[in-house]
Amino acid sequence: MEKKKLDRISELAKKAREAELTAEEMCEQKSLREEFIAAYRENLREQLENMYVVDEKGNKVKLKKKGDPQ
Repeated sequence: MEKKKLDRISELAKKAREAELTAEEMCEQKSLREEFIAAYRENLREQLENMYVVDEKGNKVKLKKKGDPQ
């Protein structure tokens, strides 16, 4: 996500604490937050897909999705 959009999220949050947001600003804030959450989840998913753990025998084992058979 672009720094400009993150700054806008912060700006809208600050404004919401100080005064009431307009309907347009609330829609913009909701949209930006949804975009941020989607980007955050995708980044986390990519990190977990490329993560390995070392078992008791010293072998590198790739993490599996929850519910996948081992």
